[in-house]
Amino acid sequence: MTFAIAHIFGHQRSTPLPYKCDSHLSQNFTNHTQLQSLKMAYFSRSLVVLLLLASLSPFCSSNPIQDSFHQCLSVNIDTSSQLPNIFFTPNNTAFTPLLNSTAQNLRCIASYAAKPDLIFTPLHETHIQTAVICAKKLGIQLRFRSGGHDYEGISYTSVMDLPYIVIDLAKLRGIDVDVEDGSVWVEAGATVGELYYRVAEKTKNHGIAAGLCTSLGVGGHITGGAYGSLMRKYGLGADNALDAKIIDANGRILDRKAMGEDVFWAIRGGGGGSYGVIVSWKLKLVTVPETVTVFNVPRTLEQGATKILYKWQQVVHKLDDNLFIRVLIQNSNVPNTTQRTIATTYNALFLGDVNTLQEIMKESFPELGLTKDDCFEMSWLESVMFIAGYPRTVPTTVLLAGKPAFLNYFKAKSDYVTNPIPEEGLEGIWKRFSEEESPLMIWNPYGGMMARIPESSIPFPHRNGTLFKIQYVNNWKNPEKEVMNKHVDWIRKLHNYMTQYVSMLPRRAYVNYRDLDLGMNDKNGDDTSFVKASSWGTKYFKDNFNRLVKIKTEFDPDNFFKHEQSIPVLPLKSKVQRFKHVKRGKGKKGKKDRKFIHP
Repeated sequence: MTFAIAHIFGHQRSTPLPYKCDSHLSQNFTNHTQLQSLKMAYFSRSLVVLLLLASLSPFCSSNPIQDSFHQCLSVNIDTSSQLPNIFFTPNNTAFTPLLNSTAQNLRCIASYAAKPDLIFTPLHETHIQTAVICAKKLGIQLRFRSGGHDYEGISYTSVMDLPYIVIDLAKLRGIDVDVEDGSVWVEAGATVGELYYRVAEKTKNHGIAAGLCTSLGVGGHITGGAYGSLMRKYGLGADNALDAKIIDANGRILDRKAMGEDVFWAIRGGGGGSYGVIVSWKLKLVTVPETVTVFNVPRTLEQGATKILYKWQQVVHKLDDNLFIRVLIQNSNVPNTTQRTIATTYNALFLGDVNTLQEIMKESFPELGLTKDDCFEMSWLESVMFIAGYPRTVPTTVLLAGKPAFLNYFKAKSDYVTNPIPEEGLEGIWKRFSEEESPLMIWNPYGGMMARIPESSIPFPHRNGTLFKIQYVNNWKNPEKEVMNKHVDWIRKLHNYMTQYVSMLPRRAYVNYRDLDLGMNDKNGDDTSFVKASSWGTKYFKDNFNRLVKIKTEFDPDNFFKHEQSIPVLPLKSKVQRFKHVKRGKGKKGKKDRKFIHP
């Protein structure tokens, strides 16, 4: 039957379909226009073949998902060479190492966590197209992983009652830096560390406004906003996204122009996995000086940490835009004793020299007591390593490893603070920290450019009026489920205690610190109401959630791309109307625009 179908369309079974990823195409990542034209010229015919095969292929083994998906893929991917190296079932010895390879949260790959039916590691975007087409036809749920940093692991695990396949994008990591154009194209599987390194290779005066953790996968990172040490100067990574390539539910590769401004708005901060597969981003290069200054200054309770931190809250959002000072809060041992204390570490980047930094700190935040000896001047790339926690002796080439440097079982949460937490509130935090083993809070400063960008500019709404963001993390080493429950319960209690000190109506959260405690879609993914999804959607996106739902309903009306906290679609009776043609009020020859007509 397979041969007959191929023969009808003019292809012997041994001959690959025309839009198949050949080696000379995969190497030419920079020639987007030519590559796009070549693929799309044959896309319709290939699509027909794929769908016919999927509908006619029988389930011929004990695992019909694996068999049917493999058979559908093999129409366009050479089974004898490429497919065995990119198609992994649980029976394959490489399956578990591959699943674990970029999983940042060990809790999500523990024995009690759900595992995919198979993992597919595409070598080219056309492989992703094929996977999407086959999965949609066969009714198989897909999860997409670029760096494995989702805090609840939903890029590679699931709590939904649906079988699923992981599309791991780790082999798609091309980076094309264009200093003259002031931009860089980067594929979804590259890490931010690799991106930073390749930019610094080409220019000493430019950087990228993106994450602090260097093993983040670029594809998913930008979809949630992407904050980092340049955010007070330039905003988020998503604020600096110029273009993107996305594969929609019909297998089409769309750039910014083709997807339209509504969808391009939605994917820049609206969270990953709702609108399509991010293949690559075009990001703006931002200016950085050749020499920057960093410091790490610890202050314990015995050194006045409570009063210093209270002062930090009052001034941090008003500091010079070139200065980023975050605070890490942890338990610590008192030297030469068996007692524990609280250590607050001020971890900072200044886009300038040490003398200028000293002047700013003496005027704006003298309480910290920063000295010149606390500071180090270095290149921007070296500062990336410093802020990420690497020892200064580690070479920058470690950024090319593309693997998580720190692995733990953990549970995380987030909050946004709009008024300083009083000293008695801080004392309550210290008390609760003393009851746990390895808790961590990271307070990230806002203000600067973050306060000047409107809330609706992109889906990420946490802008003017925000003093800082809190990240709560509780780490542990024991994989037992009872141990996990104990530590998760502790962080939930801390989060509950903080209710009185953080934003409200709604109590806001950061989508890239995904937290399923805030709510989930129904387990089949199709019946979630707008009201139910709003319980977490408004926390992540505020009023922007409404627009995200309308765009999702139009762009992916069948809700093919879904997960525990994906953007839902409106029910049929209240869906927004499809892009209607509406006459322009003014224009040439009565041409028509297409735009949303909302109910």
